[in-house]
Amino acid sequence: MNVIKTDIEGVLILEPRVFGDARGYFFESFSQRDFDAEVVPVLGHPVRFVQDNESKSRYGVIRGLHFQNPPFTQSKLVRCVRGTVLDVAVDIRKGSPTYGKHVAVELTGENHRQLFIDKGFAHGFAVLSEDAVFQYKCDEFYHPEADSGIQLLDPALGIDWRIPPDQATMSEKDRNRAVLTDSPFVFAD
Repeated sequence: MNVIKTDIEGVLILEPRVFGDARGYFFESFSQRDFDAEVVPVLGHPVRFVQDNESKSRYGVIRGLHFQNPPFTQSKLVRCVRGTVLDVAVDIRKGSPTYGKHVAVELTGENHRQLFIDKGFAHGFAVLSEDAVFQYKCDEFYHPEADSGIQLLDPALGIDWRIPPDQATMSEKDRNRAVLTDSPFVFAD
């Protein structure tokens, strides 16, 4: 796989090796052996995934910006299986030189790109196609008591979700979350 560093340490773009012919294509969407050999050296620490999740959403849906509070923080490996999403990771590690900054990457069923998001980031995505099937691996189980997030429309974050506001669909919970500066959580960098 091709491992591409982004402008924020802890967020990596992964491009799998895709083999195509007249029948279609084949690729390994995940191999722990390859992840350990190619991604872990860039990260500097091991990651073991324990849970896979999938969602289907229609155009205009924005989900996020989610994370789990310590001690149940999660690293995620995300990909779009069908359709197109704008995937966003926001650095919420207080003391980090990139605190409050974000990485936005277009993930599609055609480009097969994946985004690795380390612990200490809030994560969300916007559906840019008619619909999208989105999958993600987590290295910690979901803990409802640790569920948290920040306001995805926080103007201080400067995220262009590429969805006109009158066409955006968000959960009431996501719409009413606190902005980053008012959030009570603290992550060490």
